[in-house]
Amino acid sequence: MGNSRAYPVFRTTDVVEAWTQALRLNALLEERDDEVILMADLLTVEDARRMAAVLPEAEFDYADPRVDPVTRDFLEFGMDISAAEDSVLEPELPLAVLHYVQPGTVEDRFVRAVGKGMASIGWRGRWPDDTETDSYGVAKYDGVEVLFNCDDVSWLQPADHHTVFVHVDKWGDLPRAEKLAAHLGSTVLGGAQLGW
Repeated sequence: MGNSRAYPVFRTTDVVEAWTQALRLNALLEERDDEVILMADLLTVEDARRMAAVLPEAEFDYADPRVDPVTRDFLEFGMDISAAEDSVLEPELPLAVLHYVQPGTVEDRFVRAVGKGMASIGWRGRWPDDTETDSYGVAKYDGVEVLFNCDDVSWLQPADHHTVFVHVDKWGDLPRAEKLAAHLGSTVLGGAQLGW
C-alpha cells in the first residue's frame, strides 16, 4: 500500500519544452503502462472547446462539485461543448476532464490544447534496476508526470510555469530522482511530494 513519491526535476515557462523533457524521461522507463493519464481544468470557453476537440470521447464535469438546491443531489455536466453557445457554456465553467488514452494517440494535441488551467500528462511504468544507486524499479509507483500551469502533483499550487516530476517508490528513491534529473541537465528541484 501507499503512494509514490514524486520529485520535481525540471521547470520551464515553455509548454513544448516541458513536454519534450517529460518524453525524454518517459523513454527511460523499462516498462510502460498501456494507458496515458490526461487531466485538465478548463477555465475559459476557448480552453473547453479546444480540449473537447482533442478528446471528443471524454466525459467533462464540473471542476467544483455543484448541488441541486432542492434535491441536494450532485449535478453532472452533460452539455455538448462543441455545440453550446458561448453564453450558455460560460456559466458552466470551470470544467474538468480526466481521460485515459493509448500512448502516442493524442498527447501532442493535448499539449497544444492546454490553456490557462492546470493540466497534466502521466505515464506509469517501471524504472530499470540500477545497481549503481541501489535502486530497483517498482511498477506500482514508477512513472513520469508533466504538470502544466502547476507546481505540485496535488494541484494545489497554480503557477505560471510547467513542472516535470518523476515518480519513484513509496520510500522516496532520491538517488534515482537525482540521476533522472541529471539526464535532463537539471537537479531535483524540491522535496518529495505524495504521488499516485
